[in-house]
Amino acid sequence: MKNRNDRLLGNWGEALTARYLYRQGYTILDHNRCYREGELDLVARKGETLAIVEVKLRSGDFTSGAEAVTLRKRERLRGALGRYLSEHPELDLLTIRFDVAQITAPQGTETEQPELDYIENAFY
Repeated sequence: MKNRNDRLLGNWGEALTARYLYRQGYTILDHNRCYREGELDLVARKGETLAIVEVKLRSGDFTSGAEAVTLRKRERLRGALGRYLSEHPELDLLTIRFDVAQITAPQGTETEQPELDYIENAFY
């Protein structure tokens, strides 16, 4: 279980990513959707594409956000997506894409200009 500071930092990173996606023309359909199988940070739609976005925030380590999405994490995301689609069958015919948003914020939420690196089709 994440501690309170980790959760606040995660929410901050997800909000930054959601604003970025909105400016890119996406509609945010859901966020922090938790299932037994896993958690979906952001679910966004643009046209006929459904983007499942994993948000990774880094403050100082050298592991990239994409590298932090391990095989086990990918399996959990796929499981959570299956559950999500069963609740939202209207989205079933969309093209599904797994994206990663990596945010570099050395001072955490106090970082004045966090760096956001957005990777479309980060994995399958």
